[in-house]
Amino acid sequence: MKKLVVLTGAGISAESGIATFRDSNGLWEGHDVMEVASPQGWSRNPELVLNFYNERRKAALKAEPNAGHLTLAKLEKDFDVTVITQNVDNLHERAGSSKVVHLHGQLFQSRSTADENLVYEMDGWELKLGDRCERGSQLRPNIVWFGELVPMMEIAAKETYEADIFMVVGTSLVVYPAAGLLNMVPDHVPKFVIDPKLPQVSKRPNIYLYEENATTGVEQVRQRLLADF
Repeated sequence: MKKLVVLTGAGISAESGIATFRDSNGLWEGHDVMEVASPQGWSRNPELVLNFYNERRKAALKAEPNAGHLTLAKLEKDFDVTVITQNVDNLHERAGSSKVVHLHGQLFQSRSTADENLVYEMDGWELKLGDRCERGSQLRPNIVWFGELVPMMEIAAKETYEADIFMVVGTSLVVYPAAGLLNMVPDHVPKFVIDPKLPQVSKRPNIYLYEENATTGVEQVRQRLLADF
């Protein structure tokens, strides 16, 4: 079974109603990004940060996986699929994808501010000041903020190097280090890029561009993969 690695970004979740911070009505609107997504912002006003992510969880709970998510899960019948996502929501898992690497953390997890290895699944949407880990320190969202290392990047790079087929869905390819994954794919590997506003990618062998939304583009690529691979 061929190994299919898929890098997904905010575009695939946007079709489920989860806004992105680059949209004019994006989820960061009204907040300087450094206020709600940086260690400095957390230090200045942890309550603001907690409330911000509480609202993100409320929105995510109302969202449903779309055809793009569901088609990626369906591909597991014919391929060994790993999804590497820049998104923090759980829509890939809810759609049925069994191997998901979250580069930027997970919205429905909290973690200790004393020990980043102490990570907890969240049952609901609310995380408050005074919620503490087993060592007594305040819990924070398990999100990779600006200026922090991306701990899952090494795993993502390994998956990328091993891919027989590589797909990019709904990402502008401007946020690093995730955007650099496409450059790690060997020349002989087929590469499919799907987005209604195609990112600028350098010319390279075996790259195929689909100027489509995830809900339609992923199905188009699935049909091609089933026919050709």
